[in-house]
Amino acid sequence: MLVIIAIAIGLFFALNIGASGAAASMGIAYGAGVVKKRIALLLCGVAVFLGAWLGGGEVVKTLGSGIVPSSTFTTQIAIIVLASAALSLFLANIFGIPLSTSEVAVGSVIGVGIVYQSIFVGKLLWILLFWVLTPVGAFLLAIISAYLLKTKWIKRWVASKKAFSFLSVLVLIMGMFEAFAAGMNNVANAVGPLVGAGMMSIENGILWGGLFVAIGALFLGGRVLETNGKKITNIKLEEGCVISGTGASIVTVASLFGIPVPLTQITTSSIIGIGFVNQGKEVLKKGIVVQLLTVWVVSPVLSMVLSYTLIQLLIENDIYPVIAIVGVVVSILGVLFLMKRSSSETANIEG
Repeated sequence: MLVIIAIAIGLFFALNIGASGAAASMGIAYGAGVVKKRIALLLCGVAVFLGAWLGGGEVVKTLGSGIVPSSTFTTQIAIIVLASAALSLFLANIFGIPLSTSEVAVGSVIGVGIVYQSIFVGKLLWILLFWVLTPVGAFLLAIISAYLLKTKWIKRWVASKKAFSFLSVLVLIMGMFEAFAAGMNNVANAVGPLVGAGMMSIENGILWGGLFVAIGALFLGGRVLETNGKKITNIKLEEGCVISGTGASIVTVASLFGIPVPLTQITTSSIIGIGFVNQGKEVLKKGIVVQLLTVWVVSPVLSMVLSYTLIQLLIENDIYPVIAIVGVVVSILGVLFLMKRSSSETANIEG
């Protein structure tokens, strides 16, 4: 019975990965007006499945046994890890925020490692380094590319009729390439713990995980697609090619080495980089950008705390660490409340 529950939670997580990954792949083509929403989601689903099926194995190994020993993953632990990650991602999808599935999945696994003091620190530091460098690199590459696109000869070529047709096809291909890369990297977040616990083979994990990621993209990805495609900054065809190509290339290389990376962060950082060149610092002040950055920071911590707390309560039957966590949360909320109140009083005095 527990095995069925664990697999069900993993596949539910895969559905939400598809919903979130839709924005990180076909959002550019949709935002540029090349393809309609339903077609964009359908193409995303097909490409994500193929990426998972053909190239998702290495990252599955990392999530299943690269951060903590595979012996740590019992059926109960796998259920808690997947439930913590899926809950974090599900809440983000409700609000239409493109969230990094890699961060919530790795955060949940770290929670397990903390409980049992069994984290492979070297591998974890390597993953965290990629989390920092890849979005920053994408942001800088987008800025450089945006300036190159402003050169006279490129602007003259882009204005031609031939360029429009070529770029329309290219941005669609790049979007599917990015969706393929998402399948390679993100399916492991849903099935890695199941493989680590011995409930699925790697082959079955990437097959079923890829299928449910595709279904999630098709039926649940609309809101996140809208956010990434329309609400951050206006995107031209040539800019879309740069953004999708950059993200897909970075994630594909990382997947070949078994490194789970934040595809959504990489893509969104590229979009913000393009917006920075076109609109200046104003793009950094948009509410959606601030919201994205906040969720990116909070999401791995939230899933880590959830998995740690649930393991302590349900498996270790130890309530004391939970009490400590609750105390910390209450203290933080209290400090934030006092800071907000102090700011309000200062504003009233100055007014």
